[in-house]
Amino acid sequence: MAGVADTTEEELLALERAGWDALCRATGADFYGGVMTGDGLMVLADGSVLDRAAVVAALGSSPPWHRYELADVRVVGAGDGAAALVYTGRAWRDEDGEPFTGAMTSLYVRDGARWRLALYTQTPVP
Repeated sequence: MAGVADTTEEELLALERAGWDALCRATGADFYGGVMTGDGLMVLADGSVLDRAAVVAALGSSPPWHRYELADVRVVGAGDGAAALVYTGRAWRDEDGEPFTGAMTSLYVRDGARWRLALYTQTPVP
């Protein structure tokens, strides 16, 4: 069973990193438009709750991130065909600026052979 859990963590972490990489390349709108479920939501640190269309619109006009780090990564099973990736993320808009640091959770569900993002949350970490 550990092999399945390890594979799931590797898959979800790769997908999460692909999302952050897209945010750094300013292609997050396309990436998240494709990976989010139709009824997927993002709950942001400022309290905003965005559906997929709002996420795509917001990311289409957002400046790219300069770089990011993911730490303390864990996977929590959420039933058959679902898992949450929980981690601490730090991201910088520019090289010399202060990072945004947050406790982040991405809930993924299986849709056939691929994982889809159903819910993403972030809570600021002081």
